[in-house]
Amino acid sequence: MKKTSNLPNANLFAAFRAAFPQDLDSVAIETSDGLFYAWRDLDRATAMVANLLASLNLPDGSRIAVQVEKSVEAAILYLATLRAGHVFLPLNTAYQSAEMEYFIGNAEPAVVVCSPKNFGWVSKIAFKAGTRNVFTLGDDRTGSLLDRAARCSDIHNIVHSKDGDLAAILYTSGTTGRSKGAMLTHGNMLSNAQVLQDYWGWKAGDVLIHALPIFHVHGLFVALHGALLNGSKMIWLGKFDPKLVLQKMPEATVFMGVPTLYVRLLAEAGLTREAVRNMRLFVAGSAPLLVETFVEWQQRTGHTILERYGMSETAMLTSNPYAADGRYPHPQAADGPGQSERRGGTVGFPLPGVDLRVQSDDGKPLPAGDIGGIQVKGPNVFKGYWRMPEKTAEEFTADGYFKTGDVGRVDERGYVTIVGRSKDLIISGGYNVYPAEIEGYINDLPGVAESALVGIPHPDFGEVGVAVVVARPGAALAPAQIIASLKAKLANFKIPKRCVIVDELPRNTMGKVQKNLLREQFKAL
Repeated sequence: MKKTSNLPNANLFAAFRAAFPQDLDSVAIETSDGLFYAWRDLDRATAMVANLLASLNLPDGSRIAVQVEKSVEAAILYLATLRAGHVFLPLNTAYQSAEMEYFIGNAEPAVVVCSPKNFGWVSKIAFKAGTRNVFTLGDDRTGSLLDRAARCSDIHNIVHSKDGDLAAILYTSGTTGRSKGAMLTHGNMLSNAQVLQDYWGWKAGDVLIHALPIFHVHGLFVALHGALLNGSKMIWLGKFDPKLVLQKMPEATVFMGVPTLYVRLLAEAGLTREAVRNMRLFVAGSAPLLVETFVEWQQRTGHTILERYGMSETAMLTSNPYAADGRYPHPQAADGPGQSERRGGTVGFPLPGVDLRVQSDDGKPLPAGDIGGIQVKGPNVFKGYWRMPEKTAEEFTADGYFKTGDVGRVDERGYVTIVGRSKDLIISGGYNVYPAEIEGYINDLPGVAESALVGIPHPDFGEVGVAVVVARPGAALAPAQIIASLKAKLANFKIPKRCVIVDELPRNTMGKVQKNLLREQFKAL
């Protein structure tokens, strides 16, 4: 068992518990089906689940792997895992048996928690891999986990943790080879949550609409941590429903979403300035936000979406400013304080405490405006990849910067723009082609809803670009015309060799376009 120490407790849950409001009987979470959880309920329930984990006599820092539907109880399990000093391992609900076999085999969790309907096949995988404890948890407050926890005491002393103790392992999406488990510490996550609380102007009385999944950084860390550290009430939606979100907005002040959620809200006639009259902040991330969505949101609501940038390995790295007072101008910003606004198409400035630089392939620093690999350093940057010391060493520079794998630029004012992933880079005839640049031009063409540029093998050029384009409803697009339009604007080596019109682009659960699937689909072209 973990030993307590006399040092101040760096356990992330201890920081959340200290931020609970004085009135523990006030509402902490209101669900879409009319349930109310008080702060006292969160305190007692996390204590009971933590005591259940303690009763299993698990080794220090045991992994608790969780693949369940979104529920308040699932969030309580996460908090109880922190409270008990163990390591939370959230798994996407879309994962099937081969994927689960890999994660459970790789992480060797001491406990696996799954949906009741999946118990048959998940438990087989878990027991075969040597996991001794498998529980179920439904999204309707049922399951063996709650049945067992109900018999445990509701009093629990938060386990003492140090800054560098592991708190969570997040498996990356694994579009190139096997997924890697990013190890995040209590210190990583608390430092990030504290910075964002200040940077985004969290205040007393804020209410968050929580409509994101909780197996991912955005919903589990950015949204949940923000509300908890501020002692703010959450309106909890099991699934995103644009009509329900609009219905709840007059009661809320903060909303966080992936770009797809904003597009779906814009399709609702009920999205008006009146509907968002009490809102203070709209945050977007996890995938690029089209400038067109950014502008349309401004026009419809009078609010400017704040776009930010982060990843599983680092939590949040940059953010557009909350206020236009230039409180946190980038050190290189030429125009200094008072000139910072939220700018569409950018992800803002590096957050306080984050060092961000753009470097060439041979490791040389690049001047403002030049495109290169983004590298970062800061208290939020992860400890390394689970059981992959060589891979970890490979991803850090000699002077301690993490190579994000993202390609981007920093302009003369200090704003960061992400151009794409380095693995999406197309090298055609020796020239670098950045898909996001070409996609921007295609998306500006009349009748285009969105696009994706992917590289496919070519006997002469090595690789060439194929533009995969989605038309707006009612628009008729001609592939040859799209390519002709680009030829008038771009260097010849950047022009896609083929253009294909499709009904929709494949996306993962966080709204990111799955370019690996498009590359596979069109490689025969």
